Amino acid sequence: MKKILVLLIVFSFPAFAKAQCAMCRAVIESSGDTAAAEGLNSGITYLMAFPYILVGAVVYIIYRSTQKNNQKVEG
Repeated sequence: MKKILVLLIVFSFPAFAKAQCAMCRAVIESSGDTAAAEGLNSGITYLMAFPYILVGAVVYIIYRSTQKNNQKVEG
């Protein structure tokens, strides 16, 4: 459980997520438009979150179903 909590904390801080798509960020920042670069980074981070949410939901559903099966076998 502690590992999951640590991973959740690490992925929830935007400082760790700002390193996404270094080449795209470098190209936009070289043009001098830092607002566009920040917007692009925020968009990439937003799009990156959905696969993790989906995988987490699937893992939770599997965990819940195995717990129900274990309770049926024991009870």
